[in-house]
Amino acid sequence: VHVKMADEAVCVGPAPTSKSYLNMDAIMEVIKKTRAQAVSLNESICCSFISSLSLKALEGVTFIGPDTHAIQAMGDKIESKLLAKNAKVNTIPGFDGVVKDADEAVRIAREIGYPVMIKASAGGGGKGMRIAWDDEETREGFRFSSQEAASSFGDDRLLIEKFIDNPRHIEIQVCIIIVLADKHGNALWLNERECSIQRRNQKVVEEAPSTFLDPETRRAMGEQAVALAKAVKYSSAGTVEFLVDSSKNFYFLEMNTRLQVEHPVTECITGLDLVQEMIRVAKGYPLRHKQADIPINGWAVECRVYAEDPYKSFGLPSIGKLSQYQEPLHVPSVRVDSGIQQGSDISIYYDPMISKLITYGSNRAEALKRMEEALDNYVIRGVAHNISLLREVIIHPRFVQGDISTKFLPEVYPDGFKGHKLTDLERRELLATAASLYVAEQLRSQRFLGTPRIPIAKSKRSSWELSVRLGDGIYPVAVSKDGSSFSVEVDGMKLNVTSEWNLASPLLSVTIDGTQRTIQRLSRNASGDTSIQFLGTVYKLQILTKVAAELSKYMPQKAAEDTSSILRSPMPGAVVAVSVKPGDMVSEGQEICVIEAMKMQNSMIAAKTGKV
Repeated sequence: VHVKMADEAVCVGPAPTSKSYLNMDAIMEVIKKTRAQAVSLNESICCSFISSLSLKALEGVTFIGPDTHAIQAMGDKIESKLLAKNAKVNTIPGFDGVVKDADEAVRIAREIGYPVMIKASAGGGGKGMRIAWDDEETREGFRFSSQEAASSFGDDRLLIEKFIDNPRHIEIQVCIIIVLADKHGNALWLNERECSIQRRNQKVVEEAPSTFLDPETRRAMGEQAVALAKAVKYSSAGTVEFLVDSSKNFYFLEMNTRLQVEHPVTECITGLDLVQEMIRVAKGYPLRHKQADIPINGWAVECRVYAEDPYKSFGLPSIGKLSQYQEPLHVPSVRVDSGIQQGSDISIYYDPMISKLITYGSNRAEALKRMEEALDNYVIRGVAHNISLLREVIIHPRFVQGDISTKFLPEVYPDGFKGHKLTDLERRELLATAASLYVAEQLRSQRFLGTPRIPIAKSKRSSWELSVRLGDGIYPVAVSKDGSSFSVEVDGMKLNVTSEWNLASPLLSVTIDGTQRTIQRLSRNASGDTSIQFLGTVYKLQILTKVAAELSKYMPQKAAEDTSSILRSPMPGAVVAVSVKPGDMVSEGQEICVIEAMKMQNSMIAAKTGKV
């Protein structure tokens, strides 16, 4: 999409980042070729590379972003922590040097006290991060973190610090103006973002402001963020990240010397266009605002829509072509920032993010209600996606009450995410809707261009007896037609189902006894199997006539394949290490190989004891 929007576009290389976005010579050649006056680089590029590029920048070319020394200082987590200490910013206890090997990692972890966080010095975005609760996990974490760091950032240095248990992840967006020409020295903090809903140390849902902070804590965090930025003579927009414990003690985590993914929620509540401010700063203009001018107007929520299977570890990557794609821009107060369109490929080379879905309201309840509606109206076909998980998170009572932390997902779903659990009423609504869809389609198939296919045939049928399978249950359903509505009897209760029944539309608005639902029918076949997205979750049903259901017992189901002796990667990726060879005896839980997918390394283990 960004290439199509640009007036001029130059390919910098093939998909692997090492051959394109991390290829400094290719970037420099594009700058020369296009005679660019300014350059702004994708945020996935590591800070060390940006620093090198700034140092080698051509005469007369402005880098839209902070100065070189600030990128070098803040892009290195070890150096940035030392600078934060000197600037009187609260920091997490830990080892302030580079960890040399796994043995030293274990020694340092024991001195700090478990649990500890192992992280890449040049990292970001959850890459190269592991939590370790004992010596064995420390050794394994050192290995995977260093490999991920080298692959993603070209720098395998690691540091270790105390893991703050049950933390909240709060960020302060910082806009610091120290123009290189005349050094105006203005600095602002633009309130906080709440980023505690995470999986694998990557954010999933963000909002602004935070339900947790009071004005005093907000001001203290903002002032420390500004102090740190001034200490490194920072200019442009940046993000200072803090961890806040249950007593509202906060600790500096890192400073990202770029806009982050969730900057739209800050823009929504402050009214500032942060990208425009970055460009103005790069040009040399002073800030147009004072700290007293920065408001908190309303509430904004952002959901990161990923091409992931949320039923596997809260989201393992999915690849494929977007066969159908429709953003919910018809919903009021919705913003969608995406880089893809219908027909785009989701590949193994980049993060599997499809879009950032943002909703805004006068208060939190309004913003969340709009997000729920937006997620129901989002059409994504061709790849797995995490809409179901996002919707369940934003309607969960704990989230609605603001009782959240970075451990929210494993605490709420200790056995993994299973999708929406239907209440008895919701189950009846789904069965009634599915049965009505079936009948509406039967009626449509009898007509051709609005007229009966065989005019002499008399088809006055107005009632149907069906059998609907949902999960392990089989339910008798009676449907009768009344105009454009259907009266459906399920479990002895009658429901009235009304819709325009536009079966060609990917979205279908259905009213069930006065309750409006937006559903999506994803698939159907001649055997009566159909998949319906209802309340965010996809349900598989089988709808048969009463006669067909009675005969189905003569149609045995194909036995499922026994896969207990096979290790299948749960995601597409590259095999970066194989830990066994044919003939080896392995135990249950033993590592077989390592798969790298979308810059994350995953250990594949044996499901049972046996011979390779």
